[in-house]
Amino acid sequence: MINRLGWAASAALFLCALTVPAWAAQITVYKAKRVLEYKGDGATRTYKIGLGGSPVGRKLRQGDRKTPEGSYVITHKNPQSQFYLSLGISYPNLDDAALGHKAGLISTQQYTAMTTAIQQGRAPSQHTPLGGDIFIHGKGAGSDWTWGCIALDDKQMRELYELVRPGDKVSIQP
Repeated sequence: MINRLGWAASAALFLCALTVPAWAAQITVYKAKRVLEYKGDGATRTYKIGLGGSPVGRKLRQGDRKTPEGSYVITHKNPQSQFYLSLGISYPNLDDAALGHKAGLISTQQYTAMTTAIQQGRAPSQHTPLGGDIFIHGKGAGSDWTWGCIALDDKQMRELYELVRPGDKVSIQP
């Protein structure tokens, strides 16, 4: 597991993240270009990235090795990641849950629990057929090797980690 702190430990940060503070920075991931752009606090930075091993298309299920597409927020920072440093992303969001339910991947009960959690500012289950534990992390941007995360080289990850705060917005584009 990438996040040793666990989702339960970050639930309070997730609540803050869903309200998106006025100071929130913007992270935009351009999957086709393999670029992450950070804008905030008067700074603009661009980083090369690696994605999931099957990066084309939107993440729909656990194990598909796709990186999600849509609007998310940074939920928490993990300084003890097995992938150097990591930033939690609020996947799945309401759109992901709706698509998963429509596709029959999650039950109505799972969908209701997931949407209720998100609407109440709590982390939805990370252990459904939709998958979870999506992060921006280190250990290399040279290729598409993750299970759906966004990877940077460690030096760039350290820089981004210092800039980002829980609540910062994340837009992942095709």
